[in-house]
Amino acid sequence: MSSGSLQQHKVVSPAEWLAARKELLAKEKEFTRLRDELSQKRRELPWEKVAKQYVFEGSNGKESLAQLFGKHSQLVIYHFMLGPGWKEGCPSCSYLTDHFDGATVHLGARDVTLMLCSRAPYAEIQAFQKRMGWKVKWVSSNGSDFNYDYHVSFSPEEKAKGKVKYNYTEMEFPSEEGPGMSVFYKNEKGEIFHTYSSYARGLDILVGTYNLLDLVPKGRDEAGLAHTMSWVRHHDRYTPSYVVDAKALYKQPEKVS
Repeated sequence: MSSGSLQQHKVVSPAEWLAARKELLAKEKEFTRLRDELSQKRRELPWEKVAKQYVFEGSNGKESLAQLFGKHSQLVIYHFMLGPGWKEGCPSCSYLTDHFDGATVHLGARDVTLMLCSRAPYAEIQAFQKRMGWKVKWVSSNGSDFNYDYHVSFSPEEKAKGKVKYNYTEMEFPSEEGPGMSVFYKNEKGEIFHTYSSYARGLDILVGTYNLLDLVPKGRDEAGLAHTMSWVRHHDRYTPSYVVDAKALYKQPEKVS
């Protein structure tokens, strides 16, 4: 919504405002019920058993997928876009990750481990994590098929074809890495099941800042942007000279030369 339309916005009496607010409240309650229904449908999805053995590297050295669960039976992995040799992580993934540290202790109380995974070697992950100041666990899947099997990394051969498999379809994609989230469950026998994965706009629910922006008059204010998240910066890059280029498209972070 433009500044001009904000200035011309309809202004009414308190009684009229209350009537309009109650009308919207009915819609909000309907949305809440629909969201609860959708969440239940998500939990009712069939599972697929994870048969392949994956090895990750993190602060505890080499770990299997089973070990990543820690003491919990449920595991949420955010697929963070940080490819081998990148100078820094994706700004949009960083925007999401800024919300995670405060959630981990609460998730742990509900039998859930939350962590990040990237294809970059662990030393490169460590350097960027230190810069950002995040505490959430972050592992490298470098050398394994994990990122490719969950469709968040794309081989040069895939990219050369012009379209890659992402978000349950084939599409053009501007990077060798994509964002996503995958959920796993480990039973008492130690068997692991893949229960859910989500990509693209399906990740919106993870972004508390977006939920807050949806409450204010200007909303997300992304309608005029060629790339909706082009306004997002790493949290250490919002400076007094910060300006948004509305025509900017997504650009993969540069690689170390």
